[in-house]
Amino acid sequence: MNKYEAEFSNLVRAYRKRHMGKGPSQIQTTFCKNWAICEMQGNLSPVEKFIAGYDEGKQMLRSARTEMVKDMYQKNHPVEMEELLGANFLELFVDIDIEKDKGMSIFVFDQQLEDKFSKES
Repeated sequence: MNKYEAEFSNLVRAYRKRHMGKGPSQIQTTFCKNWAICEMQGNLSPVEKFIAGYDEGKQMLRSARTEMVKDMYQKNHPVEMEELLGANFLELFVDIDIEKDKGMSIFVFDQQLEDKFSKES
């Protein structure tokens, strides 16, 4: 992970902590084409882990951690991420495995990130 990918990971963690109360404990970011792909572990809070102990809770959490997170980024534009990358945020794809507490977010930008930052370290 180069320094821009590492800094992007830090911005994702801070953003989620600010807007959700908790950020992932580990984030690995990779730039590919115009995507910033974030693999995340340790997403769930203790209360969410308790809720995940019930089948209905798992579905509710998965919905909250996908659709609501995408909505959060639309309502609270990730300006710091755009400033770091010099690119405009377009959309976000999100999925999470509640049982494994692993998630994936793919941030889509209007510029090639891989080419722009591949020579940076």
